[in-house]
Amino acid sequence: MSETAHPYQDRTLPVDQRVDDLLSRMTLEDKAGQMFQPMATLGDDLDAPGLFGSPSMRTIIDRGITHVNILQAPSAREIAAWHNTVQDEARQHGLGIPFSLSSDPRHSFSNNPAAALIAGPFSQWPEFLGFGALDDPALTRRFAEVVRREYLAVGIRTALHPQIDLATEPRWARASGTFGQSAEVTGRLGVAYTLGLQGEELGDQSVSAMAKHFPGGGPQLDGEDPHFSYGREQVYPGGQFDLHLQPFRELLAAGVSQIMPYYGMPIGTEYEEVGFGFNKQIIQGLLRDELGFDGIVCTDWGILSRTFWGVESLTYEERMIKSLDAGVDQFGGEFNPKALIGLVRSGAVPESRLDTSVRRLLREKFRLGLFDDARFVDADAADAIVGMEDARAAGLEAQSRSLTLLTNGGGAARLPLSGRPSVYVEGLAPAELAGWADVVTDPDRADVAIVRTNAPWEPRGNGADIESFFRAGSLEFHDDELAHLRELASRVPLILDVYLDRPAILAPLLDVASTIIANYGASDTALVNVLFGAAEPQGALPFEVPSSMEAVAASRPDVPSDTVDPSFAFGHGLRYDGWSPAVRPDPASTTVEVTDVAAPGGRFDLASATVAQVLADADALAIITEIMPELPGNPMLAAAQNMPLDTVLGFAGATLPTETIDALRSRLVALPA
Repeated sequence: MSETAHPYQDRTLPVDQRVDDLLSRMTLEDKAGQMFQPMATLGDDLDAPGLFGSPSMRTIIDRGITHVNILQAPSAREIAAWHNTVQDEARQHGLGIPFSLSSDPRHSFSNNPAAALIAGPFSQWPEFLGFGALDDPALTRRFAEVVRREYLAVGIRTALHPQIDLATEPRWARASGTFGQSAEVTGRLGVAYTLGLQGEELGDQSVSAMAKHFPGGGPQLDGEDPHFSYGREQVYPGGQFDLHLQPFRELLAAGVSQIMPYYGMPIGTEYEEVGFGFNKQIIQGLLRDELGFDGIVCTDWGILSRTFWGVESLTYEERMIKSLDAGVDQFGGEFNPKALIGLVRSGAVPESRLDTSVRRLLREKFRLGLFDDARFVDADAADAIVGMEDARAAGLEAQSRSLTLLTNGGGAARLPLSGRPSVYVEGLAPAELAGWADVVTDPDRADVAIVRTNAPWEPRGNGADIESFFRAGSLEFHDDELAHLRELASRVPLILDVYLDRPAILAPLLDVASTIIANYGASDTALVNVLFGAAEPQGALPFEVPSSMEAVAASRPDVPSDTVDPSFAFGHGLRYDGWSPAVRPDPASTTVEVTDVAAPGGRFDLASATVAQVLADADALAIITEIMPELPGNPMLAAAQNMPLDTVLGFAGATLPTETIDALRSRLVALPA
């Protein structure tokens, strides 16, 4: 068969004509396969089992599925080469419909894969909250253009972002993926981000944006997330449904290509109390009829098999029918076209209903050039394009700029620091301070202490499932951590940097730490640059910081800035007086004391050795299997291969005995080089 044996293969024809021709040649099986988007496992072996119970890549291809979501982050070349292999397999299968690869966010400096996948080879920027803190549409668009460039290099053509929910419930675990609580900020940054990914119109150099989670996640009852049954209810006691919808209106006007409804179910509104992916009033009535959207609607992952809130009494097939009737085009995280084929053959679903959705899905593939020159990527060039020095530098600068100076005390702890102070650090790599300060291991010999910590959360799950990675529940610091910080501050002035993926209750620390900084995903280098004046903190809080859990519990989940007497208001952020950028002195001009955390000549530094590196070592794997036999087979490790093992053990430590974690660490660091 020549390249243009059929009209759909002729790139000179209009897209709609090519779609019509291809659709007319598709079997029922071909059509059904387009309407599923499971997770795929990267690797040379296409017959290897998939992630989280998904089938192998070979099985996915054989089922006629041509959309997959990838999680892992090996090298850019490995992703690109795998993509090309899959595309070549697809070209030889049936009508040769190309694959569309999608991904959750990969460019945030974050160690929590439930919030944003590890960046791996990709350039690292602040999380979306950091962009909300800066409220700079031009920067946000430049960031999205970098994302587009790096995604295109490896073959990712659909971004499962931006997340334009409003972070109005302080306890919600997914706030870090949002631009914050403000509908106005979220709208303008969401538009800038979408245009950066797609361009002014969708084409062969675009990445399709899938805005989520329609009609706006965030107002979750008690702040719980609808990934889990206890968080399925979305509530609007403040009557702010339209406020949460506002950013979607703006992105629809800007031409966003795809929409993802959320898992949650609306409670106490005019809409049916079923999950949004099953909700005809929401998808067909509001999104399609009222707002005029004729793009792709893809469900959140697993609504037919795991998160079918409000339709628990229905069978799998009945849930599929209800979702299709609601107006959905594609089932995220599902991989059962056989069930859909059966529904058509039984007369429960007309084939014309599939045609409606498949037409939308094919139209996007053609517009993205996937049937033409954009089917394959240059795998040999991928490593040079992904994580280019200019992108990494811009990402680092954005991390520093996004930092928010909440308080700035006097004396030795006043920022920016200067004059080669003696510094005691916790949670910060001592080597980062070389040239700026002398690092000491005894706080009593320090001029100032610098501590990095995280907003608190309550451990969930069993340590071996996705629930364990959701930072949910109370925002109060644990008594032990408060006691430690108080004791340290009694000995030396304290500078405290807090990772605010959620608005922590900082009130008990206001009279403990002399200076408090908030970050939204920032490396040690980004923080140190701000501490010593090489960069200035320019962030403003993207959400209100409550003063107590009582105030949080009394607030309305759908209303921004609704807690009584907050510690810090939305938009708070101090600046340096008369700032001019400092230049880092010669790193050799200072001394850095370190406390050994590994045996001399040890094989691994667990703070930097990745999960993949440690598991590839036979001795280390034997130790892990002996002490934590459940860890090597944990499917979450597939998404965390490039995370430091110590970070993963920190998550596991939330639910496993401390002595177990300590024993594992001791055995691993004792391995000889």
